[in-house]
Order: sequence, then C-alpha cells, then structure tokens
Amino acid sequence: MAGVITASEPSWIAPFTGLSPRSFGKLVTVLRRQGADAVRKGRPWSLLLEDRALLVAAYWRTNLTMRQLGLLFGVSKSAADRIIDHLGPLLALRPRKQFAKDTVLIVDGTLVPTRDHTVAERSKNYRYSTNQQVVIDADTRRVVVVGRPLPGNRNDYKAWEESGAKAAVGKTLTIADGGYPGTGLLIPHHRERGQTELPVWKEDHNRSHKQARARVEHVFARMKIWKILRDCRLRGDGVHQAMLGIAQMHNLALAG
Repeated sequence: MAGVITASEPSWIAPFTGLSPRSFGKLVTVLRRQGADAVRKGRPWSLLLEDRALLVAAYWRTNLTMRQLGLLFGVSKSAADRIIDHLGPLLALRPRKQFAKDTVLIVDGTLVPTRDHTVAERSKNYRYSTNQQVVIDADTRRVVVVGRPLPGNRNDYKAWEESGAKAAVGKTLTIADGGYPGTGLLIPHHRERGQTELPVWKEDHNRSHKQARARVEHVFARMKIWKILRDCRLRGDGVHQAMLGIAQMHNLALAG
C-alpha cells in the first residue's frame, strides 16, 4: 500500500518536523552515524530511513493513532509502532556535559498530561501529568538538559534535584522562578516578614529577572506545538523520549 506522506516530497518535511529540508537531511545523517539504517536480522524495514524519521516526527507533532499513521505512510499500525520504538531513542537530545564559564542557564518545570498513571499524578491542572524540568541556554535559547519525568504533583524545587537536572548543570549559574527556594539558584527577591514593599533596586532586579526568565516560557510554547506534549499516550520511558526528541527538533530549528 502506497503512503500519502513521504520525505522524498520536501513540502511534507516542514509541517511535520518544524525543520527545513536541509536541517532534516542533517538529522538523517546523524541517525545513520548512530546505526539507525544498519542491516539487521529478520524482516527489513518497509520504509526508507528518511520516511521512518518523518513518521516519528509526524507522530509527535500530530499525536495521531498508530492506525492513522500507518494509513498515511502506507504501513501497518504495528510497523508504525516498531518504527517509533526503534528511532525514538535515537532522536533524543544528548545533554550538554560542559558549559563555558560565562554561560547562564534558565530552568523551569512544565506539566505534560500523561495517560500512564505509573509515572504521573494529578497536578494543579487537575489532570494526570508529569513534571518535566527543562534547562535552556539563556543566550541561544537552546535546550541543554531535560530531566527525567516525575509525577506532576512534585514541587519544582524537589524535581530540580530528583530529575537529575541539578547534577547535569553542576555549578553553572542558573536562573529560576520563585518555586525553587533553598536550591542555590538565582531566584527573585521576596519581601521579608513585616516588609510592605521591596527596595527599588530589588524591584528593578526582579523586573530584569522576569524578562530573562520569560525565554524558557517561550521555549515551552514552541515545544508544545507538538501535540503529544498536550496528551501523551506513550507508556514507560515514552514521554521522556518524546520530550528529548522534541527538544532536539527545537534546537535544530533554531540552528536553521
């Protein structure tokens, strides 16, 4: 059965990956270097590597079912599922291990509604969600670290350490909002007990702090164009792999 969507037609690439055909080609080259197209035992893949990468991106972008994806790409729903299981981990963002001395990072948590209740809990949005700690470079706005998903009722200051984000960042200067008290991160000034208002210099500092921290909110807005982050049906590590893969796509799109 012939598929409707194929990477051989460049017009399909941008809507389902957010990447230019040139950037998508670089992504496929990276996958080949990782052995994604190596000859393996058993039945060969029914799609070329380019089309398999596009299928995974289309799944994350649209959150369609396996049956719907199969029809679009001309494969069975079980084949679509196997392709996602195989390529999803290979598309994942690799966390940055070293940072320059003058690097400034920004961290915040975002809730991803998740149907797998073994990794999710009811959160402030009243849905079963996971708390995803995301760290970006304040200058380039690229995602540098995505922590392990934690139940959505976990406070950010606890999730910062438990997700592994703190260990990945080390001692690099990191900006956060007021939900990270006692973490050593750079957070806004708060009024002390009995204090009716902050000194002017603290108000000015908080204003600039808020403007800088807004960058991570902009990143969340761009990442959540990928509909799987609005209602993730994946189980186990699936939500983490999707988050890492979408972070990778976001960074490639910024690079142009």
